[in-house]
Amino acid sequence: FTPPEDFNIALLTLELEFVDAVLLAQQLRKRFINQVLTSGQRVTFEFLGNAYIFTVTQVAVEGQEKSDVERGMLSEDSYIVFEASKSSGIKITNQREAASSNIFKHKEFNLQSLGIGGLSNEFADIFRRAFASRVFPPHVASKLGVKHVKGMLLYGPPGTGKTLMARQIGKMLNGKDPKIVNGPEVLSKFVGETEKNVRDLFADAEQDQRTRGDESDLHVIIFDEIDAICKSRGSTRDGTGVHDSIVNQLLTKIDGVEALNNVLLIVQVEISLPDENGRFQILQIHTNKMKENSFLAPDVNLQELAARTKNYSGAELEGVVKSAVSYALNRQLSLDDLTKTIDEESIKVTMEDFLNALHEVIPAFGASTDDLERCRLNGIVDCGQRHDHIFKRTMLLAEQVKVSRGSPLVTALLEGPSGSGKTAMAATVGIGSDFPYVKIISAESMIGLSEPSKCAQIVKVFEDAYKSTLSIIVLDDIERLLEYVAIGPRFSNLISQTLMVLLKRLPPKGKNMLVIGTTSEVSFLESVGICDAFSVTYHVPTLKTEDAKKVLQQLNVFSQGDIDAAAEALNDMPLKRLYMVVEMAAQGESGGSAEAIFSGKETIQMSHFYDCLQDIVRY
Repeated sequence: FTPPEDFNIALLTLELEFVDAVLLAQQLRKRFINQVLTSGQRVTFEFLGNAYIFTVTQVAVEGQEKSDVERGMLSEDSYIVFEASKSSGIKITNQREAASSNIFKHKEFNLQSLGIGGLSNEFADIFRRAFASRVFPPHVASKLGVKHVKGMLLYGPPGTGKTLMARQIGKMLNGKDPKIVNGPEVLSKFVGETEKNVRDLFADAEQDQRTRGDESDLHVIIFDEIDAICKSRGSTRDGTGVHDSIVNQLLTKIDGVEALNNVLLIVQVEISLPDENGRFQILQIHTNKMKENSFLAPDVNLQELAARTKNYSGAELEGVVKSAVSYALNRQLSLDDLTKTIDEESIKVTMEDFLNALHEVIPAFGASTDDLERCRLNGIVDCGQRHDHIFKRTMLLAEQVKVSRGSPLVTALLEGPSGSGKTAMAATVGIGSDFPYVKIISAESMIGLSEPSKCAQIVKVFEDAYKSTLSIIVLDDIERLLEYVAIGPRFSNLISQTLMVLLKRLPPKGKNMLVIGTTSEVSFLESVGICDAFSVTYHVPTLKTEDAKKVLQQLNVFSQGDIDAAAEALNDMPLKRLYMVVEMAAQGESGGSAEAIFSGKETIQMSHFYDCLQDIVRY
């Protein structure tokens, strides 16, 4: 029998009726080195003049899953873990000295092989805070006077890999398999049953602690969606108090009088959105198999895709890969004949497939391009020097945010008459800035919401922005957000205070933000103090005659001889109202002329233009 190269035992778990861990481990390695041991095998041996029988209860081979291994060959580097028979009444000593450094299955970590990408920094924090003290023998931690970390909370945006990391951490550990609990599974309709379910999760760890003390294995309990059951104590009014009892029961087990020291539930570590290098690693993981099987086209540039996918979470990047694969597979299918033989050799996932997938999978923390485009349906036209100056100054603020080190938060207020183009200008800045996170907050998305709900929605947009390195938030029609009514006047003080706090609150370190507000009631905002919260204020004016002339020349709907007269009539007109007058006049006296006029075949008649102007102008 010639053993293969990957046949060496990495971990061997034995059950004995009596054991002296350190000396016996040395004796067993010397006696059984290079011998094959199988799970369930019973072997006799002599130790210090006494005869013993051990039973192989578990074999772990390096690089393979524990559940898939039944046998392996003992080597000098094999770790041996001893378990005393329950009937022996013998306590194993020095166990951790023999295997303390092997609480993990592998001698080194390769996160990519575990399917974890872009979380190297977070995993380093987890290892330092939760596992570093457990790697050393118990007497070292005792001499240092420190206790092991027993709980860790992973939190962050959806799809960033919280559950994946928790599950993979459990798989990497030697000892007992992790218990994975979906939060709502603990709840029960019977009184007291929910608390019992929580206690049952710790039953094995309690039994192990009583029988083996500090030598007991680490028991990992993973709670998924724990926020569904753990509420702030006293915050629920359901009459049963079951959520308070769950919190109390968990705290008792983790940090009570008889707290368990062999349980890891996981110190607050934020799982943030992956950076460019992290996105590259995630894309590598999800495309690794197709690359190995020659399904990935040579033109696919994962580094470029990582640069393009700003603010994509790990789950969204997986969605991009799946979408790209669907395009490649669809090319090989014929809806006319689904039974047609498929040529596997011709299946290639190309760069074009990935680019199409990027248009299909939109990041939750990305730019709201559709919402921003709706704010400038007529596009952007040259409205003269005054508007151009304001636009350039606002774009410079966006550039300032990109490179600034001392001003992580920049705020600008665009004020002017209704319809003067403030929202369109702010939306254009957001689109043109190429920031990964751009959101618009408007009253139309909050119709019917109560004041606290509106505040919560506004705060959520800002909290999401703090997760992005660069972000722009547009506060559109601030007076509408504040529910301002001139009669009274009346407005929401709660929303007003929320906005003022958020406009002055600095984003976290390494995050820069630009907030652009628009208003048609600047005097009201000054009276309530919101104007003071903005760094700069720009007045967006109505169109003067020369400005209106520039706009009409670009629209090309008047004859050259009529442009001056039309521009004169549109003096002091807001841009939005100018578009409305032109749209109305383009319909003609009897309607149906718009297509010919906007295509340049005909021009607007001045008589009809003046009639439309009289209808729309209200002073």
